Amino acid sequence: MSDAEGDLEVDDDYEDDDDDINRIDGGTARAVTEYLVKAIVDEPEGVVVEVDQRRNAVTMRVHVAPGDMGRVIGRRGRVVQAIRAVVRAAGARDGVEARVDVED
Repeated sequence: MSDAEGDLEVDDDYEDDDDDINRIDGGTARAVTEYLVKAIVDEPEGVVVEVDQRRNAVTMRVHVAPGDMGRVIGRRGRVVQAIRAVVRAAGARDGVEARVDVED
């Protein structure tokens, strides 16, 4: 809501229930992982992300088509390192430690 001067009023009673869900299963980190990997590979329908949760840590196990493995890993592992950095930041947003493992 806004008043006549154009200032915004903040509703202090607002609670974001989605944050609790994302913390439980690494929702943001998982969504970011899927988005990035599907954007890189030639066969996005072959991308499967499995989530393993342990306390305050979430591990994303990424499975891709055999022909896309090199695209996800990249030269000297640079692509997968970049994916891990972005996913780690997304997990930090939800208060979880997020890791990415690429499996065949």
